[in-house]
Amino acid sequence: MTPAQQHSDAFRAAARHLGRRRFLTVTGAAAAVAFAANLPAAGAAAAAELDPRKLDQDPFTLGVASGDPLPGSVVLWTRLAPRPYEPGSGLPGSRITVAWELAHDERFTRVARRGRAIAHPEFDHSVHVEVPGLDADRVYYYRFRAGSWTSPTGRTRTAPRPGARISELKLAAVSCQAYHDGYFTAYKHLADEELDIVFHLGDYLYEYAVNAVGGARNHTDRRLPAHFNRETITLEDYRLRYGLYRSDPDLAAAHAAHPFAVTWDDHETENNYADETPENDVPAEEFLLRRAAAYRAYWENQPLRRPQQPEGADMQLYRRLRYGRLAQFDILDTRQYRSDQAYGDGWQYPGPESEDPARTMTGETQERWLLDGWQASDAVWNVVPQQVTFAQRRDVPASPYKLSMDAWDGYPASRERILAGAEAAGVDNLVVLTGDVHVGYAFDLKKDYGDPASPTVGTEFVATSVSSGKDGADKPANWDNLTQANPHMKFYNGRRGYVTVTLTTERARADFKTLAAVTTPGAPITTAASFVTEAGNPGLTPA
Repeated sequence: MTPAQQHSDAFRAAARHLGRRRFLTVTGAAAAVAFAANLPAAGAAAAAELDPRKLDQDPFTLGVASGDPLPGSVVLWTRLAPRPYEPGSGLPGSRITVAWELAHDERFTRVARRGRAIAHPEFDHSVHVEVPGLDADRVYYYRFRAGSWTSPTGRTRTAPRPGARISELKLAAVSCQAYHDGYFTAYKHLADEELDIVFHLGDYLYEYAVNAVGGARNHTDRRLPAHFNRETITLEDYRLRYGLYRSDPDLAAAHAAHPFAVTWDDHETENNYADETPENDVPAEEFLLRRAAAYRAYWENQPLRRPQQPEGADMQLYRRLRYGRLAQFDILDTRQYRSDQAYGDGWQYPGPESEDPARTMTGETQERWLLDGWQASDAVWNVVPQQVTFAQRRDVPASPYKLSMDAWDGYPASRERILAGAEAAGVDNLVVLTGDVHVGYAFDLKKDYGDPASPTVGTEFVATSVSSGKDGADKPANWDNLTQANPHMKFYNGRRGYVTVTLTTERARADFKTLAAVTTPGAPITTAASFVTEAGNPGLTPA
């Protein structure tokens, strides 16, 4: 059966009748759509309840996570999955009561909050607990219980109170973790870092097939089921893929060690999709079915709050986090609302199509939200965690040159509006955090890339991949061309790893951490380079 045939003809006809955007949210049609697409109705609780004492296998195989810290609240997450490589994860279609605790100490002798939550089968037995009434800027420990089973212990931290004058904040940025390209060793090292928060900038999973030995991992201790050896299309496909990824012990360790703030890029759904336009030539309503499934599974498997719960094929993922007066984080979604890539995507010569002023990377609503947020910001650092390279990247030093149509270079008018908005808001210390490209970059952001004397208006730190691209190289094949063509590029490295950024009132310091290999486990971590930008004086210098 082809992917298209996995959705009913009647449903596709109804989708076309209702229109591309509305077909998953129209009252009355929503229930039929949910059934036809195997998308459960939000809030359904008709399933019978399973006595947790009947759980005869550890249901916490996917670990725990926390995320989106606020001054008095944090989200706690887990998903019950005794057998995560199987459809249904080894559980019946019953709701299960899960107890949770959050404490001041790792031994749980001083419990701050406790409660119960329902793991609904409609949400694949995932649990999202938004714990209120916590102290600001405080470390907490948490765990879950179901029957006789207790989860691993997680560590989290709330954000400082509004207006707090904090002296330092340390974050990490990660992206792009293709299971089939190698081990998640970077996360093992990330778990040992002293961090306030981790930003995941997209490609948490990949839709591509994973063979029985896990691709480049070349497993000798297990054989993955055949259903992983196909591209993800349906809700069950995506749920299974999250089960595979989240069962990785290094990823689980990083989630247990630090709160995460996540945003997606393309591979959580499909490579290089743009809004409702798929990569491949399938009807838009067919693609939006797939997008709805992907978005649903993403929410189920991430520590996200209720406002991020999807409605059909739509999900508001852009949001704002504040850390006192030191930093404001405006987390973007550059995939769901963008114009289709110009000139058929890829690296192309820029021209009238890519330079059309009407083109948008963020959509009008998100763009206005970002600019209005800057107008109201009193933070020393305004940080934008997002997905694709923001700075200009010419492929060769001479003209004519090509640019990536999937990155902000394919949307220059949108980029110009963002930078003009930052200038109008008086944003002096703009930092962009980026993933996607499987390499580490450090850029000065320029007002006009065509003018060597143009002012520097901010900095961009691009986190390399956790594993995507396999082992990589310190100097990829295009290293000479890119460094010569882009004088504002201060660093370029093609190894795997992550970047940490330490913010103080005086400066931001980025440390690019890299691994020699990911196709074999256990590689040590090294610091490939470090850079500093001073508050009020944008521009990178080696640390």
